[in-house]
Amino acid sequence: MKLADFIAAMETIAPKELAYPWDNPGLLIGTEKDEISKVLVALDCSVQTAKEAIEWGADILLTHHPVFFGGVKRIAPDDPDTAGAYMLIRNGIGLFAAHTNLDSADGGVNDCLAETLELENIEKLPPDNLGRIGMFSSPMSFIDFARTVERRLSTRVRITGSDNAMVQRIALVGGSAADELFAAKAAGADAFITGEMKHHLAIQADAMGLCIVEAGHYETEKVVLQPLISRLQALTNDVQYKLTCSESACLRGI
Repeated sequence: MKLADFIAAMETIAPKELAYPWDNPGLLIGTEKDEISKVLVALDCSVQTAKEAIEWGADILLTHHPVFFGGVKRIAPDDPDTAGAYMLIRNGIGLFAAHTNLDSADGGVNDCLAETLELENIEKLPPDNLGRIGMFSSPMSFIDFARTVERRLSTRVRITGSDNAMVQRIALVGGSAADELFAAKAAGADAFITGEMKHHLAIQADAMGLCIVEAGHYETEKVVLQPLISRLQALTNDVQYKLTCSESACLRGI
């Protein structure tokens, strides 16, 4: 398949205009290959995923998180910010990222997260449509809800809010989106799920009566990867896609 056709398929799934102004999606490392046949899919361009892409013979590494957010002044194998990119460049492998555009897009990160949690009547979370809000079929206690999130995302959560509070209307934004708790509260959510929650914002949420579940940046975003592969496979059936075997170096329990 032509590289340009792969980029067009990604644009169909996660239109670039949905990205936030500060974001850096798209083809971040070019390749001299006009035809591509193997794409490795991961959350991050890390040393581990770059090494896997090289060993598998990938033409493109497709990630959720971009690199090169700021002015990059050096690309070196000993620079943690650019080591993975350095490895890809040395081996002629391209890098494509879809970030906040994939978060916001229909069928993207937050739709996949809502579906994994089995929410019903899912809508976009105003005002920016990045997150989602939906309902459980019946109310449950907040502590039971938190345990449900742990089970369905295979994660360990941290929470703030009364264990016995009854929750049913749930807002969510995968990744690092603590500031969206105010949008969640304004939309009438009983609880808000995100990957990372700042301490002072958790205190504010508690004062507002909004229950919070911090479920892990990696865990709240990885849910999109396999559905993304399935959608790409339907659009580009002459390309082999592989979900990375290398997990992101995320914080984990012991």
